Amino acid sequence: MIGDIHQRVTCTSVASLAFFSHSAYVATFEPRDVSHALSDSNWVNAMHEELENFERNLVWDFVEHPPNCRPIGTKWVFNNKQGENGMVVRNKARLVAQGFCQKEGIDYEETFAHVARLEAIRILLAFAASKDFKLQQMDVKSAFLNGFIEEESFLLKSGFVMGSVDKTLFLLSHGGDTLIMSREFEMSLMGELQFFLGLQIKQGPEGTFVHQAKYTRDILNKFEMGDSKPMTTPMSTNTALDADEDGEAVDQKEFQWMNGSLLYLTATRPDIQFMVYLCARYQASPRTSHLKPIFRYLKFTPELGLWYSSGSSLSLRGFLDADHAGCRIDRKSTSGTCQLLGTSLVSWFSRKQASVALRPLKQNMLLLLLLWMKAILSDFGLRFGRIPLLVDSTSAISIAKNPVLHSRTKDIDVRFHFLRDHYEKGDIDLIHVVSANQLADIFTKPLEFDAFTRLRES
Repeated sequence: MIGDIHQRVTCTSVASLAFFSHSAYVATFEPRDVSHALSDSNWVNAMHEELENFERNLVWDFVEHPPNCRPIGTKWVFNNKQGENGMVVRNKARLVAQGFCQKEGIDYEETFAHVARLEAIRILLAFAASKDFKLQQMDVKSAFLNGFIEEESFLLKSGFVMGSVDKTLFLLSHGGDTLIMSREFEMSLMGELQFFLGLQIKQGPEGTFVHQAKYTRDILNKFEMGDSKPMTTPMSTNTALDADEDGEAVDQKEFQWMNGSLLYLTATRPDIQFMVYLCARYQASPRTSHLKPIFRYLKFTPELGLWYSSGSSLSLRGFLDADHAGCRIDRKSTSGTCQLLGTSLVSWFSRKQASVALRPLKQNMLLLLLLWMKAILSDFGLRFGRIPLLVDSTSAISIAKNPVLHSRTKDIDVRFHFLRDHYEKGDIDLIHVVSANQLADIFTKPLEFDAFTRLRES
């Protein structure tokens, strides 16, 4: 129960704990419940900071609840925010509603958090590295999903321009005051960008290195794979992954937890993208053989990440590949794509096609991504003509360039001609690339060590 917000919290244990002013120290443990939190002055401070933020941001009003209504309960959630070295840098206490008591349409209308896409973040990092910009980080101390948010109106009035595609991007013209937000909102300047959304970022004179080494070590230890035998690739070419019905079964919830942890790691590890999505197909009946090879590979390569060179050109190009009928169960193809801004890899995906293809034609999701990237880069002042799309299939290129629909393509769904339409409009330029130089190969099939390493380091 919440009492008077102006009354300081006191502990009801044997020794009463008075409220202490904000300390330079932080607690190193995470409380199991409220009574545990009240035993430490740092967590008491964190709880009061949350309550005072509620009042300052006009998030709530104390009222009598209507008759015949059951109020929704609240719960304290305690979390330690860590730096890239694993040290606790802040104790964070949040008072949240018990969501399982809520009903859609009565207690809430929608759940939505407007956040930047990872592709947009990587584009910004690559752009800043190429221009030798130093990225700085600021932290707004309190943000409320259902509060009255005036950040957008304030920024627009202050001379910022909202991105035409990515609405989380705001640009300020030369000569503007970049510290204007700190005078309007309670926020802390954290200096040079180093640790963001679990991504470790090292900015240097030669470029920017983005990795998740700490996260990798954490999940290896979490799933007791820290002492596993390393592997040089995430999947052997001699072992075709299948249902493995005779293999050792794994708890389904644990498997989903492991796979979800690996899924976030693909934010900086495109080399495991194909294997992670391949293993996700077997979540209904998981086996030890499905995920263990990936963790053993991570044990071998915990420090890998993305390198964005300074002074790199800002040309945009994409690679597109497919493993025709590669799935042993339903013979559906796997499409793989990647997009580069200069030499910087900023976007990629690996996905099994929804239908069985009679010919090795590729899906067109890469084209949609390229058009989205072309639009978002226009907000950075970059303009592109035809974007090179490198494909190692001459038949796919011929069909896209040939305006004549003949009998060989009558059975192809109309979506496959989407590519040709944009080729004719001048949005893309289809270019043949030999299979050995097809970077998207790493997203469609297991590769031998030499080929895997060469593409990983390209």
